[in-house]
Amino acid sequence: MMNSDQEQQPPEDSVVPKDPPPPPVREEEIEEQENRQMQVAMKMVGSAMVFIGFLQVFLSVNTGAEISIFPMIIYFSGMALWAYSSVDTPIIRYTVIGLSLLCAMAFMSFGEVLFWHKYAIYWGTVSMVVFFMFQTPKKPASS
Repeated sequence: MMNSDQEQQPPEDSVVPKDPPPPPVREEEIEEQENRQMQVAMKMVGSAMVFIGFLQVFLSVNTGAEISIFPMIIYFSGMALWAYSSVDTPIIRYTVIGLSLLCAMAFMSFGEVLFWHKYAIYWGTVSMVVFFMFQTPKKPASS
């Protein structure tokens, strides 16, 4: 009677074929991965800046307190970063970036945030979030 361990072992003279080596990684693929990583990082930083700026505007609207121009600069700078990394259509991307930077510079020039500025930022952000919330994502093309 043979032992169960002996039955499971292959004969010693058989050769087990090795897997072929993986294809070499092209330099273009490495650059694409690095670009995607940078886009993800810019999306995260831009979203965080928009959130931080909006949070201060939101709290100011709810409490009636005054705020300085710095939350607005953070908000619009984050909006420009987010648009650069997220929007695919170049015309829309650079329009959003230009308007964001123009608004940030306008607040720097004006030097103060009025009541209606805060409400415009508040309702503009709410409408933008609602718009993107109900937009269906693109399905990747199957190859």
